[in-house]
Amino acid sequence: MPLQILILKTVEDKNPEAVTMKLTGSLDTATAPELERQLAPVLAGPVKHLVFDLAQLKFISSAGLRVFSLARKQLKDRNGQTLFVRMQPQIQEVFEIMKSLPGVAIFKDEAELDAYLAARQRSHAENQ
Repeated sequence: MPLQILILKTVEDKNPEAVTMKLTGSLDTATAPELERQLAPVLAGPVKHLVFDLAQLKFISSAGLRVFSLARKQLKDRNGQTLFVRMQPQIQEVFEIMKSLPGVAIFKDEAELDAYLAARQRSHAENQ
């Protein structure tokens, strides 16, 4: 099954440092290199929050988890985060089994994610 990647700004463009990537299909050994290729220019920019919308992701292998892990490391180095929304049960089970991305934030939908990001931004502003 192929992987379709759609790169968007965050919901309603509320946070210019956030990018959402919607993944559809299968993220495996054959498709992970394409995700890495499309991630490279995103991660080269000022992005601090990378949101993966996994509502249509049907399968993930360790190669896909590795791509997520690499993105997480790059963002963590600049005080950013990799976030996941609308994770399908079979994908969430893989994350739980692998425990490969400790500390990853997973949200049920965009509204919950937006509330979380707003709280982080308020906290940051209050600490300055």
